[in-house]
Amino acid sequence: MTKTNAARILDREGVSYSLREYVVDESDLSAPHVAELIGMPPEQVFKTLVARGDKTGVLMACIPANAELDLKALATASDNKKVEMVAVKEVLGLTGYIRGGVSPIGTKKPYPLYLEETAELWDTIAVSAGIRGCQMVLSPTDLARVAEGKFCDLTKRP
Repeated sequence: MTKTNAARILDREGVSYSLREYVVDESDLSAPHVAELIGMPPEQVFKTLVARGDKTGVLMACIPANAELDLKALATASDNKKVEMVAVKEVLGLTGYIRGGVSPIGTKKPYPLYLEETAELWDTIAVSAGIRGCQMVLSPTDLARVAEGKFCDLTKRP
């Protein structure tokens, strides 16, 4: 597999990680399905969502595959009054990544990153390597360091 920009950044930063490839199912790009395909629990596989705050502009949130983003919590964490998801058609232009392959590392421009605090419960988590069909498995603290991410409570509780 060709190294993605995100993987090259981790190499440059001296971060230990592994890549897990999987066969992309175009009919189901959901994060829980990806978790199943790479053999990890959905709580340990993090999807990267792109949002826009009314004060800060574009930002990203990484939350577990089986969780739902709490927009009010993200707004609070990011010093915005209101946060909305960006339209899927905007994701590629903003990040350089397509839906189902958005990595929190190596976006076209650096955006603030907010990581669901449960990531810290794991030794390693999986996030997209920047293309569909490949996940990077790394420590959440390394991810936060490289992407200048902040851990906070971001998900809705049942």
